[in-house]
Amino acid sequence: MKKHNFVFSLLLATVLMLSACTNGTENQTDNNAGNNKTDDGKVTVGLSISTQNNPFFVTLKDGAQQAAKDAGVALTVLDAQDDTAKQISDIEDLIQKNVDVILINPTDSDAVVTAVESANAANIPVITIDRAANGGTVVTHIASDNVKGGSMAGEYILEALGGKGNIVELQGIAGTSAARDRGEGFHQAVDGKDNVKVAASQPADFDRAQGMTVMENILQSNKDIQAVFAHNDEMALGALQAIEAANRKDILVVGFDATDDAVNAVNAGTMSATVAQKPDAIGKQSIETAVKVAAGESVESVIPVDLELVTKP
Repeated sequence: MKKHNFVFSLLLATVLMLSACTNGTENQTDNNAGNNKTDDGKVTVGLSISTQNNPFFVTLKDGAQQAAKDAGVALTVLDAQDDTAKQISDIEDLIQKNVDVILINPTDSDAVVTAVESANAANIPVITIDRAANGGTVVTHIASDNVKGGSMAGEYILEALGGKGNIVELQGIAGTSAARDRGEGFHQAVDGKDNVKVAASQPADFDRAQGMTVMENILQSNKDIQAVFAHNDEMALGALQAIEAANRKDILVVGFDATDDAVNAVNAGTMSATVAQKPDAIGKQSIETAVKVAAGESVESVIPVDLELVTKP
């Protein structure tokens, strides 16, 4: 009987020891899950995008994902939801995962600086896309020339109005380079011109609903409006809703981004024009550049993506 007990105890001890070894191996695997370096040598890239509640940035993300798939890049996309604190936290997560390159589309060009500096301290290269960061070390900035785009919109409005009229400017999110640069280009084109006045310039935060509300309020206080320039298509489409509700078919509306909804509105003749920024090309270019940076290649400090004005054929 004692012999059987001894054999049983020996078997039990062996099972427990094997179990402990197995559990130790599982824990080792789990601990490595936080390291985003792949065993197959793939380049790992993190993309922190300002929002996915905007068709422009959805298209940009889609362009990046397709390019990553084509290039065999392991891409992690994090949506900041237009929340600066969340974006900073998201970037810290990418740093902890030790990705090879971080792509940042800032919610706020000033606030994102601390996150860029954290990546710098971790020796992870940073590339900004569409919107710039106002500090930290960035390898390159990939974007359209927003100043030129704003100027294109302003010049188109001047020509369409015959150099005479009152214009409304709907501004994007304060603190973003896109809003600043598009506004700068627009004012370069229209300021100082005889018989032309920017009758109202108000923020609508790149949002369609806010664009509609702000435009409704402007039309209630000032009916002498001939044109609207919105810093993006979402605000332009919101302004268009307000204009149509007020039965004002005589007001030109120009947007920026050339989203599908905006291009359809231009083709239908309800919206006058939009500046095409080609977000899919920006997304594709960002991945191609990240691969070069990860390989230690030199890239230009600014990589422009072409613009074009879209009007009804």
